[in-house]
Amino acid sequence: MDSIINILTIAAIAAQIFVVVSLFGWIFNLKWEKIFGFVTRRRLLMAFVVSLIATLGSLYFSEIAGLVPCKLCWFQRIFMYPQAVILFVAYWKRDELAGKYIIPLSGIGILFSAYHIYVQQINALTMCSLSGPSCEIPEFVKYGYITIPVMAFTAFAVLLTLFTVYREKRS
Repeated sequence: MDSIINILTIAAIAAQIFVVVSLFGWIFNLKWEKIFGFVTRRRLLMAFVVSLIATLGSLYFSEIAGLVPCKLCWFQRIFMYPQAVILFVAYWKRDELAGKYIIPLSGIGILFSAYHIYVQQINALTMCSLSGPSCEIPEFVKYGYITIPVMAFTAFAVLLTLFTVYREKRS
């Protein structure tokens, strides 16, 4: 289990760096046309891979590692799982309009992830405290901050970045 968690942790850190660098370039309108063009041309594939890794990672945690998901984890899954299917079809059909579905799903998903991170940071009582597995206590913490909700937050952030920063036409 530790090797899978380590791989997913390193992937999350790399994804976080991607988001921060992308947002930095976007905010300051940097002329990174080669990088921008490279990512824009491959954003459907990249988004599909991110959503697939997030989906398979969450299934690994629950079905193989035996970590029972809390209610907040289920809400995050509700907004991630369909994205893997949508993005597979969009990549297969070369449908660039997938962002119309991915942005709202990721936007809502990132809110659940942010709330889940908040709950873990302050040990707040939530709906999970009443029955079932607890939202408050992380199953693991890597590098002092990487938990399952942080990984989910990162995946949603990458998807939002790919469909907002890396649009076909930059304004």
